[in-house]
Amino acid sequence: MPLYLHDIPLDKAKAALKEALQNADLWRVLGKENIPLDENALGRILAEPIWAKVSSPHYHASAMDGFAVRAKDTGGATLTAPLTLQIGEQAQYVDTGDPLPEEFNAVIMIEETEALDANGEITSAIREPKSIRIRASVAPWKHVRPLGEDIVATQLVLPAGHILRPADLGAIAASGHTEIPVARKPRVAILPTGTELVEIGSELKRGDILEYNSLVLAAQIKKWGGIATRFPITIDDFDLISQRVAEAARDHDLILLNAGSSAGAEDFSAGVVEKLGTLLVHGVAVRPGHPVIIGMIDNKPIIGMPGYPVSAALTGEIFVEPMIAKWLGRAPIQLDTVKATLTRKTTSSAGDDDYIRMAAGRVGEKMLAAPLNRGAGVISSLVRADGLAIMPRGTQGAEAGDMVDIHLYRTRAELEKTIFCIGSHDMTLDLIAQYLSMRNRRLVSSNVGSLGGLVALKRGEAHLAGSHLLDPETGIYNDSYIAKYLTETPVQQVMLVKREQGLILPRANPKKLKSLEDVVSSGIQFVNRQRGAGTRVLLDYHLNLLGIAPEQVLGYNDEEFTHLGVAAAVASGRADCGLGIAAAAQALELDFVPLFQERYELIIPDIYFDSPLLAPLFEVIKTKEFRETVAEMPGYEFGEE
Repeated sequence: MPLYLHDIPLDKAKAALKEALQNADLWRVLGKENIPLDENALGRILAEPIWAKVSSPHYHASAMDGFAVRAKDTGGATLTAPLTLQIGEQAQYVDTGDPLPEEFNAVIMIEETEALDANGEITSAIREPKSIRIRASVAPWKHVRPLGEDIVATQLVLPAGHILRPADLGAIAASGHTEIPVARKPRVAILPTGTELVEIGSELKRGDILEYNSLVLAAQIKKWGGIATRFPITIDDFDLISQRVAEAARDHDLILLNAGSSAGAEDFSAGVVEKLGTLLVHGVAVRPGHPVIIGMIDNKPIIGMPGYPVSAALTGEIFVEPMIAKWLGRAPIQLDTVKATLTRKTTSSAGDDDYIRMAAGRVGEKMLAAPLNRGAGVISSLVRADGLAIMPRGTQGAEAGDMVDIHLYRTRAELEKTIFCIGSHDMTLDLIAQYLSMRNRRLVSSNVGSLGGLVALKRGEAHLAGSHLLDPETGIYNDSYIAKYLTETPVQQVMLVKREQGLILPRANPKKLKSLEDVVSSGIQFVNRQRGAGTRVLLDYHLNLLGIAPEQVLGYNDEEFTHLGVAAAVASGRADCGLGIAAAAQALELDFVPLFQERYELIIPDIYFDSPLLAPLFEVIKTKEFRETVAEMPGYEFGEE
């Protein structure tokens, strides 16, 4: 079998799926069912229009507590020349909702009348007076809800395809219905495959991969209006996978076969589809999600989803959601879009439609979009994503400063409450983000290093930057770099924490390292931070003091973008050690040898320093709870400057 039967453009893959569904008479609402009119109908989709059986109200009803009258009998009443109306013949007491008595056509509010007894004296028996005195005339149908004011029998209440909201249920009830005809929910089978997969909650061994794609896909199906069945993990066995797929096809409308869609030795999905039915597509020019499979089995569509989490989730959005929408009779979901300025260059393959995850927010007058991690296995990038920028095939990405359309996962209001922090990574930023979420703010941080953060401030692309750049000439942090890069951007330097930097090492420090000299003399594999990172500047400063050339450090050019990235490299065995903070070592249960203490500051332009947007951030930093939590983190202390 070739790598891909035919790597086709996205629009052609969609067209192939649509044609197959039309040929199978499945490009329509799958069916309907009548359900009781109760709160469980919320979110269901009408399979038929709702026509009113009765009017609402179905009689002329009083809209107020008061007295029903004939409007013509009130003519001429004024403050100085009141009229008296006799109860029974000219007026009758009514409560709100009471039917309007025959021959009456208006209601006077009780507060606008004086109840009189048989002697013409004011009485407290307002419900049973002998007459009433009024001091103003009323127009016909004043304070009356006429028959059909809300709904008239036979009128259209709600159209087919409408997604039911709480108020809709009330309108249906008011129009005389007790049951609702709704579209049948599509039944979707999700089959995860892979010998390396283990269930959530399993004790992980080297080589094990937690199976959570089916959880994400099932949640998508539920959100879109379907019913998901998560099958147990199936090992990489062709016959067993075929058996499970055939079983799923018997009582489901759609089969999602997850993983095994590429062309490796244990990628059986395409072969299974060919054995059981018709393989329509194997390979779509879209990223992430290249090795998508589309086929038909027993007149049921089957989609082979890539195994990488992001690819699987986006494949669901691209192919599955529009199909479910058609089966339910609603329009496909259309994400709101906003134009934003790209903060850095992003590249794409000219032959693919590229779905790029973006963080977005407003800085000054500009809506900005920052590309997130492009890895197809990085599920956290979907968590952090505010939306997607779609680079159509035929283009090769976009340059920093270009305008792009962001298809939003979040509301515009959320973006307006986003604080952009670009610069050095520090674990206290994650803590600040947590506290800000409880103060109606979001903190979006992009880890590009201290120097990259200052450059972002210069370009007007961030509200603040984390920085710990040491001047090798003076031993002072940040000042000289601010003077060099932010000459036209007045800023405030907020001392956040002092923190220890040191060697992040495997548990028990097997090489018994105690200094940078030991790193060089032992010839072990080092992992560094990227150029412009404060930790890299700190390393270079101390290497220079020791007379050690960078090329003497094995792995000096092996770079990570965060302290946790350094720790992960050590934990995985890719490196023997790296320079970073104690909290990152502790997070991955590694050893740590402290070497230096440094200042970590927030650099904030004056124009944002006193802004309402950042006010909650300063509140968080000053709280006792935040400071106590940071103090418990290894290697941290607060500076009092």
